Amino acid sequence: MEKICRGTKGGWKKYQGNPVLGGDYGTCFDISMLREDGKYRMYFSWRKKGCIATAVSDDGIHWSEPRICIGPRKTEEGWEDEVNRPVVVKRGNTYHMWYTGQYKPGQADGNSYLFYAVSKDGEEFTRVRNTPVMRPDCYWEKAAVMCPHVIWDGGQKMYRMWYSGGDQYEPAAIGYARSRDGISWEKYGGNPVFMADKSAAWEQHKAAGCQVIPFKDGYLMFYIGYRNEDYAQIGMAWSANGITEWKRSLDNPIIAPDEDGFDAEACYKPFALLVEGKWMLWYNGRNGSLEQIGLAVHDGEEL
Repeated sequence: MEKICRGTKGGWKKYQGNPVLGGDYGTCFDISMLREDGKYRMYFSWRKKGCIATAVSDDGIHWSEPRICIGPRKTEEGWEDEVNRPVVVKRGNTYHMWYTGQYKPGQADGNSYLFYAVSKDGEEFTRVRNTPVMRPDCYWEKAAVMCPHVIWDGGQKMYRMWYSGGDQYEPAAIGYARSRDGISWEKYGGNPVFMADKSAAWEQHKAAGCQVIPFKDGYLMFYIGYRNEDYAQIGMAWSANGITEWKRSLDNPIIAPDEDGFDAEACYKPFALLVEGKWMLWYNGRNGSLEQIGLAVHDGEEL
């Protein structure tokens, strides 16, 4: 019997063979994607190993055996008891990774910080420094800064980062920062730049975990909207400058749980690529305590 996926709007369709990564690997979540030399490279959070791993695919569906590219590190401060939630940017011949280090593994307590590492081959990463490049030091960030998404802006000659802050279990809002070297970050004075829309039931609780990309003379955001602490869906928004006056899509939420699917209880952390005239969006879906990676596709560039 053909599998029916109902949890999409706005022309998005879930891949019927979802999930594309998980299974014997256990919980896999919060990814970053690169497309190079005709192949897809995924960086993902691997809970069973407490690390960030990478896998390669020809089609974005069938993946190679994962390789650990950066693992946890024991320190007196406990900054990196577990590492996860990466973003990777390739500039020239260097891969730049910003990622989340957590004190006390798990999401219920502790603190989260952002760290920075680099690689020449995209597989083995070396820390640039052993201390955080960003800490939760603003009122709205509470105990955690996590889920960085970074782009290099050649015009401004700056790295631009959108990150999530708030509670350790699930962050509450999205902030913005910029840096010339990837190490010293200047946070935007008007943070947070994106918060939950209390008037929209599907995201009335929190909004976080975003990807932001240049699109249509502005910036397109894919983000997680939380109806409550445990039920999450995926939406889109657009801004002319990537900081203020975000306009949400009328199709929101574009990706929602399927009651009989691997994502029956939540759809988290989107990452989309525009490939040969169509969008491919990977996300982690949750059913019970297990999170796995799924794929949704949108034919055509117009959203």
